[in-house]
Amino acid sequence: MGNPTQHPHIVVHPPALDGSRRVTQDDATLGIATHLDDVVEILRLADLDRVEVEETDLVEWQGGGPDDWPGLSEHHGQHRA
Repeated sequence: MGNPTQHPHIVVHPPALDGSRRVTQDDATLGIATHLDDVVEILRLADLDRVEVEETDLVEWQGGGPDDWPGLSEHHGQHRA
């Protein structure tokens, strides 16, 4: 019989200085996310929309989890008057 179904290895990389996070599958960059919703959309565009990004072992969160977007909240705070 064939090999068992292999699942993609998705990595959400540590935040850059602006708070954005690169999303990769194996060696390919899928996109740049600035929010959890961006990660969901990037995976949807890669036909991985059935992945529960916050609850699956298929997504490796480096440098913080799905709620960690440092830098972006600081920028939003600076724009308030």
